[in-house]
Amino acid sequence: MTKETLISIDIEASGPSPSTGSMVAIGACLVFDPEVGFYREIRPLPDTPWDPETETIHRLAPAYLEEHGLDPSAAMADLVAWLKDVSPEAQPIFVGFNAAFDWMFVADYCHRFLSHNPFGISALDLKGVYMGRHGITRWDATRYSEISRTYRTRRQMTHHALDDARAQAELAQLLLARPDAATPE
Repeated sequence: MTKETLISIDIEASGPSPSTGSMVAIGACLVFDPEVGFYREIRPLPDTPWDPETETIHRLAPAYLEEHGLDPSAAMADLVAWLKDVSPEAQPIFVGFNAAFDWMFVADYCHRFLSHNPFGISALDLKGVYMGRHGITRWDATRYSEISRTYRTRRQMTHHALDDARAQAELAQLLLARPDAATPE
């Protein structure tokens, strides 16, 4: 059996998909030790659309990122090096809150700039875990505001990628806790 390390990932982007926006920040942390974290701000891709509405959410302006952000290939190389450091001899497992959105950017950037995605082709989605655990049948009932009524966390989502990765990690700990220690794995 392959060892696994759960990694909470959050990204901020300038648009709704890798073809219509750039990943402008990435945050990651260990799910079971959120203080062990990673954060990079990333220069926007040239000739990629910029949605001004997303900027009001993450508050990272293009001019700031051009001056302070890393080249995307350097940011992704740093992420992979960090993953190897915190997850030696284990498969890193991508954990996200609405993992489909964050994973598609990470997968695209890893393949585009490094030729491989260390997470592989899948991710653990906390919204899906919540739905399954509680028999929820409506996607709109998986908003963070809804889930946080049941799972109270110390951390809140701020739209800063590392802060949000850490908030997700705390939520993941609560969602993945076994309610009955006698329940088989």
